[in-house]
Amino acid sequence: MFYVAVDQHSKQLTVSVRDEAGDVVLRRQVSTEWERVRQFWAEIRERSSTAGGFVVILEVCGFNDWLVAMLQEYGCREMVLVQADERSKTKTDRRDANRLGELLWVNRQRLQAGQRVPGLKRVQPPSTADAEARQLTAMRQRVVAQRTRVINRVRHLLLKHNLAQECPTKGIQTLKAWKWLQTVSLPEMDRLELDQCLSQWTLLDQQKQVLEERIAKRQEADAQAKMLATLPGASSYSSLALSSRIGEMSRFTTPKSLANFWGLTPRCRNSGLSGERLGSITKEGSAVARFILGQLVLHVLKKDGWLRVWYRQVKHRRGSKIARVAVMRRLAVSIWHMLKHQQPYCCGGPEVVRRQRQQKGEEPMEGAFSKASQDK
Repeated sequence: MFYVAVDQHSKQLTVSVRDEAGDVVLRRQVSTEWERVRQFWAEIRERSSTAGGFVVILEVCGFNDWLVAMLQEYGCREMVLVQADERSKTKTDRRDANRLGELLWVNRQRLQAGQRVPGLKRVQPPSTADAEARQLTAMRQRVVAQRTRVINRVRHLLLKHNLAQECPTKGIQTLKAWKWLQTVSLPEMDRLELDQCLSQWTLLDQQKQVLEERIAKRQEADAQAKMLATLPGASSYSSLALSSRIGEMSRFTTPKSLANFWGLTPRCRNSGLSGERLGSITKEGSAVARFILGQLVLHVLKKDGWLRVWYRQVKHRRGSKIARVAVMRRLAVSIWHMLKHQQPYCCGGPEVVRRQRQQKGEEPMEGAFSKASQDK
């Protein structure tokens, strides 16, 4: 077996190849031009054919897609995507590739068996459907952010000339206000900028409409997203975004693992005789998922009285910001149970859920959610 470590950049790949004995048999840099990179992987496939094939390890980045597809094309037996560590003080591409190759060879048996390697953050590539859903929801988020910036620019132009109070409606996002914006009198340059903003606003509205139609259609075909849509305040966009950023639910063995995957667990720095020192949340994983959970908190607290009482208790002790993050973490735990047991979201806490499952003759839920009432 050959163990290939790749340090990927936009114009070149730095490669380190080890054999079964752990000896480095090849070190080189390969251009990412199609002809040269295809020739290199064809050579690796040919040289490793008598040794049982080759395994590749590389760090995840924003442009892994083409290389991942090429490795599958050239018969890579196992592909290990890992998260980059903190930058070393003596960093070079060759050292990075050598470090990855050594890491792959030392842990080769556990990695090929799908077992967890302590200290190694392995990344699970999303399926084609999840990758497309992630891209679709990310586009929608960017369009909404751009639209908000354009609207804020229009408001600034009105405030610049003290015209906000002359708007026929309270806000500017109405049909009557739109007609007024097209006729409002402004200096030449400001009028030009306002016309540009209105054109961008129209275009972004059209793009947002197209994306939302695509999202709604894809969400209807996703059983996991439809289950998440039972969360209070969850739309097609939010349910599909969360579902695509969970992927295969069987990866998460405990309710806490999903909260940890989304970076909602506190940091810990204990050393020596110091006591338990918990800091802010890790913020690892998907920032989009944390943003959506933060928005859902507002709706959940309005609908779920049991959770609202618990939130107020945490708020009294630690403040509103920490209490809101605590509710986000509890929502992640609830999502785990919803998808694990195929149970729609139910307001009222664990006792209500337990009674409903007993009435249906189902087994009671076990784990952190069933103990949530004790935390109250």
